[in-house]
Amino acid sequence: MVNYPIGDLIAERVKAMGVKPFYKFFEHNGVNGPNMATVYSDRGYGVRAPVVFYNRCNEAAAHLKPGDFDWHDIFSGGVRWFHSGGIFAALSETTGEVIIDAMKAAKQAGAIISFDLNYRAKLWNIWGGKEKAQSVIRKIMNYVDVLVGNEEDLQLGLGIKGPQVAAVSKLDPSIFFGMIEETVNLFPQIKIIATTLREVHATNRHNWSAVAWINGKTYQAPTCELNVYDRVGGGDGFASGFFYGLLSGVEEQEAVNLGWAHGALLTTFPGDTTMATIDQVKAFAKGGSARIQR
Repeated sequence: MVNYPIGDLIAERVKAMGVKPFYKFFEHNGVNGPNMATVYSDRGYGVRAPVVFYNRCNEAAAHLKPGDFDWHDIFSGGVRWFHSGGIFAALSETTGEVIIDAMKAAKQAGAIISFDLNYRAKLWNIWGGKEKAQSVIRKIMNYVDVLVGNEEDLQLGLGIKGPQVAAVSKLDPSIFFGMIEETVNLFPQIKIIATTLREVHATNRHNWSAVAWINGKTYQAPTCELNVYDRVGGGDGFASGFFYGLLSGVEEQEAVNLGWAHGALLTTFPGDTTMATIDQVKAFAKGGSARIQR
């Protein structure tokens, strides 16, 4: 977190959403940072694809290094789940080590460890590209219990071999399931691998599903057609809804459906953070409709 007005705005929004923060503070020099990252998104429309543009110049988070947080103190009050992802890992040569530091402490505290591969070529290309990404992420993977990522993430982020034949449809899970065996052979402690399935017909019209491999068994959510307001964040919405289901102790299929439903609902809001309520998520997961609620 940076001590300047943009940081104050972000801190206010974090507080409003009921999230307990643990900040490493940086002082802005009044001219060029350190800064809080800004990500601009053009939602696109029809045949015009969405575009995401980063302004991460002198980003404060990229300066984080092992030892900046007392993870054992942070987790001393109890922790059930720790999550991180490939975007944070890609910010600098030290952020991947910060993740490993945190995962070690979370593991000692008895938490489940999850990681979203989220391979972003723009970020990794700044300091080493695909080869550096795989080197960093493979180290992190040794601590991961639950992995989120699609076929492209597995290929580019982990170096897992891609399919020999093309899938019939973007909604066909066979290619994804076919890559799991090699992933688990490399990292046998992984118990769960999950991803969304999305077939894009136009920027604002998608078919949407999700799949998971859980302790050797496969599960698939229903398929629905989405009228998309803003697609950014749908994958994170799936992951958080899926994790919520697993933490709540529901059956595996219901957990996958909750993730699928939350990801779908998130695409109906602007921005990449949720405004959906748990009741809305549960209703949609059970086959709810868009009838007005009075």
